[in-house]
Amino acid sequence: MNVNQSVPPVPPFGQPQPIYPGYHQSSYGGQSGSTAPAIPYGAYNGPVPGYQQTPPQGMSRAPPSSGAPPASTAQAPCGQAAYGQFGQGDVQNGPSSTVQMQRLPGSQPFGSPLAPVGNQPPVLQPYGPPPTSAQVATQLSGMQISGAVAPAPPSSGLGFGPPTSLASASGSFPNSGLYGSYPQGQAPPLSQAQGHPGIQTPQRSAPSQASSFTPPASGGPRLPSMTGPLLPGQSFGGPSVSQPNHVSSPPQALPPGTQMTGPLGPLPPMHSPQQPGYQPQQNGSFGPARGPQSNYGGPYPAAPTFGSQPGPPQPLPPKRLDPDAIPSPIQVIEDDRNNRGTEPFVTGVRGQVPPLVTTNFLVKDQGNASPRYIRCTSYNIPCTSDMAKQAQVPLAAVIKPLARLPPEEASPYVVDHGESGPLRCNRCKAYMCPFMQFIEGGRRFQCCFCSCINDVPPQYFQHLDHTGKRVDAYDRPELSLGSYEFLATVDYCKNNKFPSPPAFIFMIDVSYNAIRTGLVRLLCEELKSLLDFLPSLLDQIPEMFADTRETETVFVPVIQAGMEALKAAECAGKLFLFHTSLPIAEAPGKLKNRDDRKLINTDKEKTLFQPQTGAYQTLAKECVAQGCCVDLFLFPNQYVDVATLSVVPQLTGGSVYKYASFQVENDQERFLSDLRRDVQKVVGFDAVMRVRTSTGIRAVDFFGAFYMSNTTDVELAGLDGDKTVTVEFKHDDRLNEESGALLQCALLYTSCAGQRRLRIHNLALNCCTQLADLYRNCETDTLINYMAKFAYRGVLNSPVKAVRDTLITQCAQILACYRKNCASPSSAGQLILPECMKLLPVYLNCVLKSDVLQPGAEVTTDDRAYVRQLVTSMDVTETNVFFYPRLLPLTKSPVESTTEPPAVRASEERLSNGDIYLLENGLNLFLWVGASVQQGVVQSLFSVSSFSQITSGLSVLPVLDNPLSKKVRGLIDSLRAQRSRYMKLTVVKQEDKMEMLFKHFLVEDKSLSGGASYVDFLCHMHKEIRQLLS
Repeated sequence: MNVNQSVPPVPPFGQPQPIYPGYHQSSYGGQSGSTAPAIPYGAYNGPVPGYQQTPPQGMSRAPPSSGAPPASTAQAPCGQAAYGQFGQGDVQNGPSSTVQMQRLPGSQPFGSPLAPVGNQPPVLQPYGPPPTSAQVATQLSGMQISGAVAPAPPSSGLGFGPPTSLASASGSFPNSGLYGSYPQGQAPPLSQAQGHPGIQTPQRSAPSQASSFTPPASGGPRLPSMTGPLLPGQSFGGPSVSQPNHVSSPPQALPPGTQMTGPLGPLPPMHSPQQPGYQPQQNGSFGPARGPQSNYGGPYPAAPTFGSQPGPPQPLPPKRLDPDAIPSPIQVIEDDRNNRGTEPFVTGVRGQVPPLVTTNFLVKDQGNASPRYIRCTSYNIPCTSDMAKQAQVPLAAVIKPLARLPPEEASPYVVDHGESGPLRCNRCKAYMCPFMQFIEGGRRFQCCFCSCINDVPPQYFQHLDHTGKRVDAYDRPELSLGSYEFLATVDYCKNNKFPSPPAFIFMIDVSYNAIRTGLVRLLCEELKSLLDFLPSLLDQIPEMFADTRETETVFVPVIQAGMEALKAAECAGKLFLFHTSLPIAEAPGKLKNRDDRKLINTDKEKTLFQPQTGAYQTLAKECVAQGCCVDLFLFPNQYVDVATLSVVPQLTGGSVYKYASFQVENDQERFLSDLRRDVQKVVGFDAVMRVRTSTGIRAVDFFGAFYMSNTTDVELAGLDGDKTVTVEFKHDDRLNEESGALLQCALLYTSCAGQRRLRIHNLALNCCTQLADLYRNCETDTLINYMAKFAYRGVLNSPVKAVRDTLITQCAQILACYRKNCASPSSAGQLILPECMKLLPVYLNCVLKSDVLQPGAEVTTDDRAYVRQLVTSMDVTETNVFFYPRLLPLTKSPVESTTEPPAVRASEERLSNGDIYLLENGLNLFLWVGASVQQGVVQSLFSVSSFSQITSGLSVLPVLDNPLSKKVRGLIDSLRAQRSRYMKLTVVKQEDKMEMLFKHFLVEDKSLSGGASYVDFLCHMHKEIRQLLS
């Protein structure tokens, strides 16, 4: 990023946010706070208990330095956060430190040094200015070699050789058909360390940080992915080496350019050759061990492998990729928190990559929209379509227009321009924003999106200062902030008439199933507290239908009736629909049971995700026209065809909640919590959203819960603060590095108070002619969010295997392009990943192994359809934890500690049988109890005297008056408050039958449905990259 580029017209960094006279800041929708109680949920990305928090109001905070950031040669003073000190291209990754920040050289390999086996030629690093300080390298985990080592390649052979088959650490992948087994005994020479020639000063700094390591070569038998105790001569790896985005690393021990390989070791007994498919997943009892994470115990001896037969002894020790030497999501998240969670993220500079979604940080709006509203896959986009096609990095933005903000951040200011309404460009209709250029003394302005020259209305005129900026720029939100709202005039209303306040309608299934489970009585009791003016009717409903024997239900006519009621009242609104079974009664929208697991992995599998009949789409279209949003609460005991029933909520901007086999005693808390939150949500009704772009790119594709009758307008009967709209952009002309690219999202909606408003979000991005700049400014979490949505829509029209293949191919192309065009020359045996994308393989593998794309035998068709529509409108925070769950050990940190315990990697080998772990993914919450947990811990948490007396499947912890019980229950409450849906707790005991469900979420391991382990997928990805490069 060019740090010397022009800054949009916003207040200087150090300048406090001005108060805008005449612009009132109301509660959202104009309601008073009393109508909707304060919701106890942590705001999106906001401070939550246990995380490092920003100082409370009233405490002093050192202001950031004013003006543009200094040039990259500046060095951060001791103890000062470094991210504000560098241009984007100069800031590198690494753990936070109080030592002086220094530049790193180019691609950094993973692993540890071996004995020198040859001279390493100087590495040519042809990009960027010369470094300003000594070159430093990342400290890597210690690894040792035991057993035979393949001869090293000659030093001259460091180019891109022909593709080489890598040994898959787990054998074949029978279910995917993607991963063939590798021929044995045909291994190429393994790339070895090139010795320690001392610190070399390259001619120029590397184009961008990269991470590399050498996967094992093939030859010898393949390994199971789960391993156990250390073997003689083998040492534990050191700390994990992953680093976060855009922060520099302190000086470390190893010289740059050292290439490393994984440790080697003998194998445990394997399956006999006759057994197809996977070797059984090892449980830590056999084989060479992975190094434990610091502060946590090693692997635990768990259940025996089932069905395994000892094979003949294996003569040759294979090469082994050390899982501690590959990028760790936990380390990347932790480093980003340490490096970027202490200072506010100031949005005044174009093209800044924000902190990760897992980092708590404060946002100061100084001209670009907060990352809570918009996150992009890349903040530096290619200037040409050819360059974009070469890199294959999708250019997309995940937009959350009504996102909730933490209490320390101000809601968007409301601007009232009176009867004239908001000022817009005459040609492209873009709204006034900080990037518009005023000319001719302020009498005219040039549109930043289409370059049209417009007259300034007399009532909006203001003089310009000596820099060409309006003198009232800082007094007007639309000239100084990235996000703001306009009050809309009657021209923006249906039928040129201001709207009435929206209405809520509750529609309750009173069939036999709903009465029998106690659902109707529970729901009516809850609605009495939410709707204090309807108690008598709600008391009567359960009695009126107490003796019903009606089992058949209808669906479409219910929604039609609700929509007609809203039409008669001439208002928009929301239907809350509570439904229990497949609608098989003779009525419009009647469905049949079409659940057929035999279709899985066939070309007809896509029909399971498609609606049965067109009646539901027709109904949804009518609902959108009326501004009728539908939220559906399902309580099925069997197949209800979620794929069809969810069409109306999906197309109207609504939500679907599913409570399978609902029982009042077990599911009451989850259902009532979801209902309360849904009723109290801030919602925009009868909404239309349009995304405008500056010349050179345009919005071409949209993902989310909405309806589109044309190619540009996203129509939403309702939009709440949890929903996102994901937009993909393509080039239609060449972009300019100097002017960059602009996005403007405009949302027209009716607030809960019946006020018509326009919410505007603006974002400026950089443009580049060098691929290295693109790769240096990508955001992997947003990339995965987009790729998951792209794939989940793809299953509607393509075989699931084809969708999986497309994802793998795209990922390989992205990484191969980086290797070919940006990485320093090195051995073809090394996998080199861009620093910003080093977690792309592990996260993509999680998407590939998800229930939608690779279901296990226990996953129902309805489950898959439910998750598919849920992910479609998830934000980046939600997809991050959904695909890579958090695993928190509970007894390692002191009981009196109030902070969240540090997470460990989602793998079975990180579990210790003497510990207790919480696992959460935003929808589910598991408490895993090891078989050797101390008796005192069991007593403190469960009020029983031994492990065997704990009830497996327990969903509520007893309320006990001791520090451990209070701490664990407090942590569970804190995790639930961070998520948009209530997570039901399930207690799982080690080696219990429910443990298989828990292990499904240990995403770094092989899955029972055939999904690859992280290590195996990385090896496969390397093979794909090498084939592309050859």
